[in-house]
Amino acid sequence: MKCALVGSRFFGASVLQALRQEPEIEITSVVAPAADDRLALAARAAGIEPHVLGNPRLVPGEAIAEGTELIIAAHTHARVSHEALARSRLGGVGYHPSLLPRHRGIAAVEWTILSGDPIAGGSVYHLADGWDAGAIAAQDWCFVGAGESARELWERALAPMGLKLLTEVARHARLHGSLPARVQDERHATRAPMIRRSVVMTEDAAPAMSAVVVTIMGPDRPGIVSLLADRAQRHGANWAASRLGRFAREFAGMVHFEVPSDKADALVAALQALESTGLRLTVAKSDAGDVPGTLRSVELSLVADDRIGIVSQLTRLLAERGVSIENIHTEIVHGGSSGKPSFKVQAQLLVPAALGVDVLQREVGALAHEMTADLALGERAAG
Repeated sequence: MKCALVGSRFFGASVLQALRQEPEIEITSVVAPAADDRLALAARAAGIEPHVLGNPRLVPGEAIAEGTELIIAAHTHARVSHEALARSRLGGVGYHPSLLPRHRGIAAVEWTILSGDPIAGGSVYHLADGWDAGAIAAQDWCFVGAGESARELWERALAPMGLKLLTEVARHARLHGSLPARVQDERHATRAPMIRRSVVMTEDAAPAMSAVVVTIMGPDRPGIVSLLADRAQRHGANWAASRLGRFAREFAGMVHFEVPSDKADALVAALQALESTGLRLTVAKSDAGDVPGTLRSVELSLVADDRIGIVSQLTRLLAERGVSIENIHTEIVHGGSSGKPSFKVQAQLLVPAALGVDVLQREVGALAHEMTADLALGERAAG
C-alpha cells in the first residue's frame, strides 16, 4: 500500500513514524511546509526526501508520487489540490480534532473549550471540496476534563486519537482496497474559525487619578484636537479615551482625561476657557473613579460579519449575568478581507466579583459560536 503523507510539526512526524511501523505500507511522498519543519526532519532521518511546499497553502500535483494509493493529511493547513488527489487511487483523508460536522474550521479544539462542550472527538474524513465537509471514514470521542485547556485536551486525548484513527483507516484501505464513507449531517454543522487574537479579557487596575470628561461641539476647523491635547499636557493629564468626529460641518465628540487629583480643577478651568474660541463645552469631574470592590473593570472587543441582533444578544447575555456596561462603541466597517461588512463592538464592562472572568469568556465565546459568526475577542493593550 503506497501512501503519501502531507502534514507538519509533531503530529505529522508521529503519523509518519506510526505508518512506517505498519506492515505492507510504504511512504512514497512526504510533503511539509518548510525544510526545517519537524515532519521534514523526520522524513530525512527515515531516508525520505520531503517535498517542501513553495506555496504553504496549496499541495500541487507534482508533490505526490505516481502510483500513490492514499494521501493522508496530518496537521496541514495547505489544501490538497484536485491534481494531487487525482494522483492517488483512493483520494485522500485527513484528521480533524472534532466530531464532524461540529466545529469545522482551523480552531476546532479552541472552540470545543469556548463552547463548553463536555465531549470532544476526532474524525478522519475524505478530502473534498468544502470546509472539512467530506464523508467520514472514522470517528471516536472522549470526555473534556474539568478546567482543561485546548492544548491540554489536544495533547492528552485528541492527538493520540488522531494517530490511532489514521493508522486504522490506512490499515483498512490496505486490507480492503477501499475506504469507509458516511456523509456528514449538515443539520449539525458549526464553524470554528481562526481566533485572530487571543480570547482574553483583562482586569484593569483601579485608577488613582480623577476623571475629567468633556463634551465639545463647534464649527469644524483645523486645530481643535490640538487645543484639547495642549491643555491636557500642561496639566499632566492622560488622554484616556475619546470619540471625536466631523458631522456635516460641525465638529463634535467626547474626551475622557485622567488627571492627578490636585490638578483636576485647573484642567477643568482651562478646558472651559476654550469657549472663548467659539466652541461649546460641557466639563464634568469625578473623584470617584475607582471601581467598587464588588466589581471589576473588564474590556471586551468583538468583531463579526455584520448581521441583525449582535448587540441585542450580547447585551442580553451580559445583563443576565449581572454585568453592567460602562461604555460601548459600535461601528460597521466595509472592505474587509471577506468582502462583507464587519460589525465591531468595543465595550467597557463592570463585572461582579463573583463572576469569574474565565466563565464570562467561555459564555461570550459560546454565544459567538451559536451565531456562526467569525468573531474575535481582543486583548486590551496594557498601559
